[in-house]
Amino acid sequence: MTRPLRASPLLLALALCTATQASMPSTAMAGGQAPAASQDADPAADAEALASALVAKLTTEEKLDQLLNTAPAIPRLGVPHYNWWTESLHGAMGTLPTTNFAEPIGLAATFDDGLVKRVGQVIATEVRGLHALARQTGRTGRMGTGLNTWSPNINIFRDPRWGRGQETYGEDPFLAARMGVAYVKGVQGEDPRWYDIIATPKHYAVHSGPESTRHSANVYVSRHDLEDTYLPAFRAAIVEGGAGSVMCAYNRVDGQPACANDLLLKDYLRGAWDFKGYVVSDCDAVTDINRHHHYAPDAASAVAAAMRSGVDNECNGATLVDMAGLARPYQEALERGLISMADVDRALVRLFAARYRNGDLPGLRPLSTETASPADVGKPEHAALALEVAEKSLVLLKNSGVLPLRPQAKLAVVGPLADATRVLRGNYSSPQSGPPVSVLEGLRQAMPQATITHVPFSETYTDGDPIPTSALQTPDGQPGLVARYYNTREKPAARYAEGEMHEWFKRTGFSDEPVVTRVEPDVNTRSLDLPQVYDIHKVEWTGYLVPPETGTYRLGLGGFNGEMEFDGKPLLDLSKASWNSLPTLKTVHLEAGKRYPIKVSTEARVLAGIGLLWKRVVDDPIGQMRAAAAQSDVVVAVVGLTSDLEAEEAPVEVPGFKGGDKTSLDLLADQQALLEAARATGKPLVVVVMNGSPVNLAWARQHAAAIIEAWYPGQSGGLAIGNVLAGHANPAGRLPLTFYRSVDDLPPFDDYDMRGRTYRYFEGKPVYPFGHGLSYTSFGYGPLKLEPAAGGAHEGLKVTTELRNTGKRAGDEVAQLYLDFPDVDGLPRIALRGFQRVHLAPGERRVLEFQLDPRDLSAVTPEGQRQVFAGNYRVFVGGGQPGTGAAGRDAAFRIDQVRPVER
Repeated sequence: MTRPLRASPLLLALALCTATQASMPSTAMAGGQAPAASQDADPAADAEALASALVAKLTTEEKLDQLLNTAPAIPRLGVPHYNWWTESLHGAMGTLPTTNFAEPIGLAATFDDGLVKRVGQVIATEVRGLHALARQTGRTGRMGTGLNTWSPNINIFRDPRWGRGQETYGEDPFLAARMGVAYVKGVQGEDPRWYDIIATPKHYAVHSGPESTRHSANVYVSRHDLEDTYLPAFRAAIVEGGAGSVMCAYNRVDGQPACANDLLLKDYLRGAWDFKGYVVSDCDAVTDINRHHHYAPDAASAVAAAMRSGVDNECNGATLVDMAGLARPYQEALERGLISMADVDRALVRLFAARYRNGDLPGLRPLSTETASPADVGKPEHAALALEVAEKSLVLLKNSGVLPLRPQAKLAVVGPLADATRVLRGNYSSPQSGPPVSVLEGLRQAMPQATITHVPFSETYTDGDPIPTSALQTPDGQPGLVARYYNTREKPAARYAEGEMHEWFKRTGFSDEPVVTRVEPDVNTRSLDLPQVYDIHKVEWTGYLVPPETGTYRLGLGGFNGEMEFDGKPLLDLSKASWNSLPTLKTVHLEAGKRYPIKVSTEARVLAGIGLLWKRVVDDPIGQMRAAAAQSDVVVAVVGLTSDLEAEEAPVEVPGFKGGDKTSLDLLADQQALLEAARATGKPLVVVVMNGSPVNLAWARQHAAAIIEAWYPGQSGGLAIGNVLAGHANPAGRLPLTFYRSVDDLPPFDDYDMRGRTYRYFEGKPVYPFGHGLSYTSFGYGPLKLEPAAGGAHEGLKVTTELRNTGKRAGDEVAQLYLDFPDVDGLPRIALRGFQRVHLAPGERRVLEFQLDPRDLSAVTPEGQRQVFAGNYRVFVGGGQPGTGAAGRDAAFRIDQVRPVER
């Protein structure tokens, strides 16, 4: 690879195929025997005592190696390998098919923090199952096998251009805080003595694009915006959620790198919030301190700046290829007196204490191998939750009465994403998630009596879906392909210095005979379940492609470092491809039922990643759409983006996208042309949009009969959409973002001032507002009853109302509470301060109660001081923002006394 390795979602998802040396036996006692903690013992103190005793036994060399994300085994003390790099943003990522939930922006759209907590619990179960598998196969130390996770992403999605905004819980600090707390509590578990999985809220802080400048940006932010917008979710995840870790960001904040920032790491995190856990850097954020920020003159000074500010664990991108010597800057920093051994020991005690509390090291709690199993991964009940989440994430933006569809309706299903499956997953997801269900297949399942005509789209930027097992065949007729794994002739070393691996490989090469031959369901990088396969190996998949229907296809590979032969001839060579690129596809004509020989190969030099992809296309999608529409009652157009276009630091530059970020809010031009042509047929047009960020829906709002915002809804997303269109599920999701008309309505992307951004400070008219969402039924609200706390409203306020389902269908309502503040300069227009998702049968009533504490009632002065302001307030409770037409009630109250609120 010609560029520095970065923490890209592609690398995260695909590097999981690698292997490592065997871990220590699960029965080994790290640092000596210690009694298990009792129910009323102090787990933090017990873990710290065990960790301190262990650290005292380490040599200097052993200590420094533990400061990086790939912590080597210490055999003499029974300490196994450990890799802190584990990702599970919306599902575990590993060598087994894990459960893929909706992208976090979709989770936020549920407005259901209890649901998000349940998602976190399932994720923890599956991460622990993958760790148990790694224990069994000797694969601890590889990415994705740890008992921690670098999630959730609780940065504020302040600008719709940011490609990674899909990973967040939206634009509102209160909503992001509630969802972040729910995720943290879900993955960490209910028992305060230990962690199921350690959560790591990221990226701390003031980090939300552009992607192209993230390693060098110096973000200046007002004290008001810091306290009002950028820190509340982090405070909640740590103070309320009890997160055991936090990840510092790439960028500088007011001149200091986020991973060497006194205000963030000392004043707020360790000071005001009393954080006791460990801090991990984003990958290469510590090396950025000198390489890109030029804040420190050399590598030793950079690690010293980070450690002295409170960073305990460095993620270094070079560990993706297990480079040796990465701890040398720490050794030099010690020798030069830039850090002390006490600094090192303090960081290590925090890290080892975490490993005692999560069950990686024995002595405090049962090991994960005693409480988890690979059989816990991908259970049917987990898939059922993924479907529930997807249904609850869908937002009905418009409905002129065409929805729900009639059971016997005749449908023309069109658009590039109608039969797509890759789009469902979003970014930071495993290619080996549960079986994906496209919108087309979901409609067929949800509406078996309907007549459904599918019209493929033309070649476009969103193409490229995994070829299903049903279209692959082994030479002896089994579903799938034959996979052969070839080790190198010599066993590779545990680590190589830069350049050494290449020279070593030139000498040894691969063996002639495979070490493993097995049938696999598709082309995917998977070897963590194969203990006999080396870190450095080659895989060849062979068999036949058997298309289900005759037509034109785009066929090829996604990922990097792979080759493909098709029908006996070379088709593709990705040996020079860059990570995170769009799929590489070629156009071919295929005949239904014909067996086309295929061969795909890749070399894994610790890092690997490849996938076999295709897409059925036609030359005249609009003409075929018109013909299908003429025989149909309704046209369902499935359009949007993919997480290959809006992504993390991606080398993609096509109209509307650059470097992972968006340059426009408009749909791709070919999609917009399809929608306009579909509208011109005169048939009702239902638009389903899949995306991770706001797009301009002004045309669709004016011309479509109905619009469903579907996000990247996860493995069962297509079935969820089918169920909602058919009326089997009643939509109730709400927008966690403002949908603007154009980037021209917004301040510059790299300006972090919140004026003119998000519903709280935007003065223009959006296409669709934050909090908007419709239902197939209707709801009414009773008058609000306001009860100040005993000491006065500045100490708290209880708001009570009655909610009633006034329609004819059962459904959910998302009751949202907004505050309108006194007329003081700098205060938000309005702000969300409560929400409840409630299910009611027709005619059913329920009393809703919102308890607002001083923090809920507070706002922030221009100087950054949080307080309850004196003055006149108005509170609104309803199905959306006040003034947007949403049903609801409001009431006024007054606060006569200013009350300071702690940071």
